[in-house]
Amino acid sequence: MSEAVGEAVGEAIELLAGRPLVGLTGAGLSTDSGIPDYRGPGSPRATPMTFDQFRSGEQARRRYWARSHVGWARMRHAEPNAGHRALAELERAGRLRGLITQNVDGLHRAAGHRAVVELHGRLADVICLDCRRRGDRGELQRRLAELNPGFAEAHGDEVASAPDGDARLESVDGFRLADCPVCGGVLKPHVVFFGENVPPERVALCYAMVDGLVPETARPGALLVAGSSLTVQSGLRFVRRAHRLGVPVVIVNRGWTRGDEFATVKVDGGCSEVLTALART
Repeated sequence: MSEAVGEAVGEAIELLAGRPLVGLTGAGLSTDSGIPDYRGPGSPRATPMTFDQFRSGEQARRRYWARSHVGWARMRHAEPNAGHRALAELERAGRLRGLITQNVDGLHRAAGHRAVVELHGRLADVICLDCRRRGDRGELQRRLAELNPGFAEAHGDEVASAPDGDARLESVDGFRLADCPVCGGVLKPHVVFFGENVPPERVALCYAMVDGLVPETARPGALLVAGSSLTVQSGLRFVRRAHRLGVPVVIVNRGWTRGDEFATVKVDGGCSEVLTALART
């Protein structure tokens, strides 16, 4: 840990001492688990499929599911890293009262978190856009493997992983899609695509977590942001809410974030290292 990061960590420890916390996490938290992020230093340029593109026709869905089929074979084996475990330790100690994650990888739950809101859903869940039936991604993976024998294995070593569990395939010709087993409708991962809105009840629950950091007496709690550039409004709105309420904000992230102006303390460092240090105090 560099001297500058160490000083910032010391400031964060002093600020957070004795305060109840709510966490807000992003893709930068999962990079140490082998899952790339969108905007971190050195991250390759990524252009995720939008919801309108996904709905545009079979060719777009074939591209999505072929890439996802290869990527999921890798992502499902990802394990929580030291950053996930540190936040889970803070929850067990009663310091972290709630967690909002923008990630769809399910690693917070795997690390033992209980009070977590998965703002954008989970890749482990699938939904039919026609009958709204929900299913298991593992079962869909099995069906796709039966329809496309050897496809994931043939491409597994030659392509790079991308954020949100897909892989960078150039050709998806011949890949066969799986439809809803009940109505034959279009299957989609039960996550919020770019161009979709987070369900309002989920947003309200997250706002309530932040609002709960302001007690009638005594000093407020704090919002701890880890691994998010806060580039999109989806996560930034909670930082702005905390700032308006007078709740201190600590941001742990490599590089600039859109919420830096609202941060009481900014730690420009890696999540695993810094969160482990915070959990030990």
